[in-house]
Amino acid sequence: MIPDKAAIIDMGTNTFHLVLVEVYEDHYNTLFKEKIAVKIGQGGISENTISKDAQKRAFHTLRHFKNLIDGENIQKVYAFATSAVRNAKNGQEFVEEIYKKLGISVNVIDGDQEAQLIYEGIRLSGSLNAENYLMMDIGGGSVEFIIGNATEALWKKSYEIGGQRMLDLFHYHDPILAVEVEKLIDFLGGKLETLVDAIQLYKPTGLVGASGTFDTLTDIYYASLHQQKPRNQQAFQLPRNAFEEIAGKLLTLDKAERLKIPGMIPMRVDMIVVASCLIEYILTVLPVQTITCSSFALKEGAISLLMGKGSQMAVQPAT
Repeated sequence: MIPDKAAIIDMGTNTFHLVLVEVYEDHYNTLFKEKIAVKIGQGGISENTISKDAQKRAFHTLRHFKNLIDGENIQKVYAFATSAVRNAKNGQEFVEEIYKKLGISVNVIDGDQEAQLIYEGIRLSGSLNAENYLMMDIGGGSVEFIIGNATEALWKKSYEIGGQRMLDLFHYHDPILAVEVEKLIDFLGGKLETLVDAIQLYKPTGLVGASGTFDTLTDIYYASLHQQKPRNQQAFQLPRNAFEEIAGKLLTLDKAERLKIPGMIPMRVDMIVVASCLIEYILTVLPVQTITCSSFALKEGAISLLMGKGSQMAVQPAT
């Protein structure tokens, strides 16, 4: 059969992702993928706005993506914007300008839709089975939590406590101060009461982290073992004691020192400290001994729905 070609753009608060794919009924081929640290939440997310500089970076990146999409003669473009755009006072104006200048129609999704797409991506990665898992995706603007299994998502919620927000609120010194970590943990305890209730109700037995921070944590872990992560694998196991060791080290290092950690990448170096504090907090309410790290998240969830594997949410092309 002749495959459908499609482009998926994930306009995250920290990172913009582009994936060009050929979609078949039972599988897909990746033609090209790229991620760029656009940081549209930087300098404005705490005021619920997208700054002029952030908009310039976004347009520059989207113009680059559009050239790649046109180069492959792809007509079906699925563009998603998440926390930073959906909460920004100038978010609607921003997406209208994107359509006007580039002809890309952006689907600004709510937290529930974002969580569902992340679940579909994690499920596609093969990280789930019949048991219930707590799944989490730490974005720059929001953090999504899902409880479910390989069959269905039983509970899901998006919290506006992403890495850039935590960074702006608590990470004033570098290395971060112990008092700042304490304030962050107290903040998380207040914000995540409904999550703790859901964990008690559904009793997940495992923890799955999606993409982003979890990709970098596993990169650091494999580098510490002097091993390469297998390229054809989408789910990796991170022992809790290895995570604790990495997280403990991150608290003591400044940015320049963190950049020297084997496996660290520049786009994660700022948010990984507060993100690790969030994971530490989650491990106090769900004390598992191993974290499963899925390299698939929102964009792969969109691909899964294009293949007809998901049932909860329709995906319509943006252009």
